[in-house]
Amino acid sequence: MTIIRQASHAGSWYEKRSTVLDSQMKNWLSKVFKSTPDQDVKIPITNSKAFIVPHAGYSYSGPAAAFSYQSIDIEPIKRVFILGPSHHFYLPGCALTKCDEYETPLGNLIIDKDIINELSETGKFDKLSIDADEDEHSIEMQLPYVYKVFESKIDEVKIVPILVGGLDTDGERDYGKLLSKYLKDPANLFLISSDFCHWGSRFRYTFYSDKTPPSKSPSNVRNTDKFTIPIHQSIENLDREGMEKIETLSLDQFATYLSKTKNTICGRHPIGVLLGMVEDLYPGFERQSDQELEVEEGDIKDKAPYLKFIHYSQSSQVTDPSDSSVSYAAAYLYLPSN
Repeated sequence: MTIIRQASHAGSWYEKRSTVLDSQMKNWLSKVFKSTPDQDVKIPITNSKAFIVPHAGYSYSGPAAAFSYQSIDIEPIKRVFILGPSHHFYLPGCALTKCDEYETPLGNLIIDKDIINELSETGKFDKLSIDADEDEHSIEMQLPYVYKVFESKIDEVKIVPILVGGLDTDGERDYGKLLSKYLKDPANLFLISSDFCHWGSRFRYTFYSDKTPPSKSPSNVRNTDKFTIPIHQSIENLDREGMEKIETLSLDQFATYLSKTKNTICGRHPIGVLLGMVEDLYPGFERQSDQELEVEEGDIKDKAPYLKFIHYSQSSQVTDPSDSSVSYAAAYLYLPSN
């Protein structure tokens, strides 16, 4: 019997009517720039192997997610790995689905059971119950976009959902080593599901700093009379410092930043696993901020890996300590074809 994971968040976190959902995503995708603003890299991005994508309700993060999805070069892809954080229960390692298909309002996505079984045989993965699978939103929020972007070849594409638990840095490295061979495969794509700063008393996180970088002087909001920059600017500065650490492709730099700031990046462990994969493929490599990217006629020709954030936004611009917001970012990872 075919086991199908239901689209449990359709109708609440995103539109359940297929025609309306399709129209929304089409509109958001159409608004993405034709080349990246920093290096004028053509979209879709050749040899883009992984993307960081937000996973909030589509009314908040749908436009931001479009920047990653529109940048995917779908031509070589036959398999999409989706790494999402566990929000609802403690998971010490990583877990795999028991399902054969994942439902979306646009149609079902097929699970690559061969890869699931291959990963299971390592003994490093738990199996999710159906209830736990359907409770979690971090992977589900990627599914409609995956279907939409790959709809022209949907019968040729399978997915590999992986729920990532509360790993320490060594654990992120271990899973990175385990998964790096799949990242290297030209037929595979990785989606890293993560929102960025969750700010406000309801998130128990009220970081504030007017210094650059923010990690040098972390503190909390206290007296609004002493604000020298708006809270939302402090949040953006905090997030952008984290984004810069991720762009170095150094797992240690990202871990140190998180230790200092405690930034509430919910997908920090999936991001850490991605950095662990790159570290395993390119031992000792760190991208310097002043290291120029080699681009020819809009295509990246660099001989080294490159991760770049191409969009950042916030659910609201916080000006008062009683407010709250969540940040969304989109990024791509390029790997040289050799």
